[in-house]
Amino acid sequence: MHVEQIWTGNAYRNFNYLIVCEDSGEALAVDPLDHEKCLAVSKRNGWQITQILNTHEHFDHTGGNEAVIKATKAKLLAHSNARIEGIDRGLGVGDVVKIGTSVELEALDTPGHTMSHICLLSHTDQPALFCGDTLFNAGAGNCHNGGHPEEMYDTFVNQLANLPNSTLIYPGHDYIANNLEFTLDREPDNVKALKLLDSVKDQDTSRPLVSTLGLEKEINTFFRLHSETVKEMLRQRFPNLPAKLTGKEVFLKLRELRNSW
Repeated sequence: MHVEQIWTGNAYRNFNYLIVCEDSGEALAVDPLDHEKCLAVSKRNGWQITQILNTHEHFDHTGGNEAVIKATKAKLLAHSNARIEGIDRGLGVGDVVKIGTSVELEALDTPGHTMSHICLLSHTDQPALFCGDTLFNAGAGNCHNGGHPEEMYDTFVNQLANLPNSTLIYPGHDYIANNLEFTLDREPDNVKALKLLDSVKDQDTSRPLVSTLGLEKEINTFFRLHSETVKEMLRQRFPNLPAKLTGKEVFLKLRELRNSW
C-alpha cells in the first residue's frame, strides 16, 4: 500500500489522499476536494482512481466528487447514512474496502464531528488511520455542524484509544501548530508538545509530519484526560467543577474550551 498525501493549500488547510495498490495501480481517493491535484498526481504516476471515499458529508470533503467521477468513473463510498449525492456503496462498521489486488481497509463508524463519519483503518503490518475530521494531529474535530461532543468522546475513548500505538495518523486538515498551542495552554508542562511545536511551526506542508497514535497520546490533550495538570487547569477555569473529574467531564470541557479558543 502506498499513501500519497496531497496538500491542497486552500484556506481550509485540507489534506487529500490517494491510497494506492502498488501491484495494480488502482487508487482510492479520500475526500478529493482538490480534484485537479488528485487527478494530476494520479496521471503523473500512472495510477487509476477507481473509488472515492468521503469520510463525511461536509462540502470541503465532498466538493471534488463530481469532477473526479466525471474524469475516472470512480465509485463513491461513504457512510450509509451520509447525506451525500450519488453514493454507490454505503459503509457501516466492519465493512472492508478493497483497492486493487492487495490493499484492504476496514470501515470504522466514528460519530462526533458528524453523526455519519467514517474512518478507514488499513490492514497492514503498520496500520494507517484515515480519520477525516474526527482526529487531527494534536486535536479533535469540532461538533457544532451536525455532530455531538458526547459521541466524539465515545469515539476517542472506546475506538481510537484502543488502536495500536504504531498506527499512522492521516487527518483531513493540517491544524497541528494551533492544536499544540491549545495542548500547552491546557497542559503547560507537556515537554513533548513544546518540543514538537518548535519543530512543526515552519514545516513543509507538502511533506508534513505523519504522527502515530502513540505520539498523539502524548501530545493531544483530548487523549490526556487523566493528566493532573489538565484537570487542575480546568478547575481554575471552571471553579464549580467537582473535586473528582471523570474522563468524560474532562473531554467535554476541553471540547467546550476549544470551540472558542
